[in-house]
Amino acid sequence: MPKLPNPVDYAVPFFILLILIEMIWARRRAPEKYEPRDTLVSLAFGLGSTVAGLIFGGAIYALMVWLWEHRLATVPWTWWAWILCFVLDDLLYYLFHRSAHRVRWFWASHVNHHSSQHYNLSTALRQTWTGWLALSFLFKLPLAAVGFHPAIILFCGGVNLIYQFWIHTEAIRRFPRWFEAVMNTPSHHRVHHATNPRYLDSNYAGVFIVWDRMFGTFVPEVDEEPIRYGIVRQLGTFNLLYAVFHEWIGIAKDVWKAPWQHKLSYLWRPPGWTHDGSRDTSDTIRARWQARQLADPAE
Repeated sequence: MPKLPNPVDYAVPFFILLILIEMIWARRRAPEKYEPRDTLVSLAFGLGSTVAGLIFGGAIYALMVWLWEHRLATVPWTWWAWILCFVLDDLLYYLFHRSAHRVRWFWASHVNHHSSQHYNLSTALRQTWTGWLALSFLFKLPLAAVGFHPAIILFCGGVNLIYQFWIHTEAIRRFPRWFEAVMNTPSHHRVHHATNPRYLDSNYAGVFIVWDRMFGTFVPEVDEEPIRYGIVRQLGTFNLLYAVFHEWIGIAKDVWKAPWQHKLSYLWRPPGWTHDGSRDTSDTIRARWQARQLADPAE
């Protein structure tokens, strides 16, 4: 089987260098952008995610190889196949990312990435330890089934991940309009990490923001409204293990307490959903905000 290097391994030194440069910028311009304990938690997330990848990555790759061996067609190793794979992988990432915000089972893993109340390059390192448990790799499998070799798929996915690193910053405001129209940028991704009602569940793109524009989930950044980062119910702690597993614990508690007819709904309904309506989802939060806007547009 052909082997390709993991591009993320080569990018790590540049990640560290860019974080240090941003720290220097923040110290001079906006010292509140970095909080030492928060940054340490982000770094620990990144380390733990790497370990989880080493433990479970082989099994996931073997599954992809098995699907490729039973593929519908054979996609050749040509230049256009790499481009096509990258674009399709980014589309599947959009679908995964949207599902990760709309299905609580997937959210339990993805919430790790949103758990910081700061938005800087170290936040990009807040990668999940439990993606294997959430089965997020399922969104990669169609590419192998149709005929893209798993080595190409994982390489393209690594490049996608590298691209997403640099957009986690407030040091860059805007790019030219043509670039903002096509590509995911710091401005677009700041919106995605916001807890402001107008921004909830938007801008799911990995590399190409065109997916959000096509599927109606794009929301532009409004300069007049400062962004609040984190999650709707903030962690309130720098405890690493709680940050990693808190939503899985929450799911277990809700399923245990729920009536039998509602137990599965706590897995597949949106985060915040309850059978008695006692908690808010992003939909209910945004609906209240929209109602207030209609009543008082100046608010």
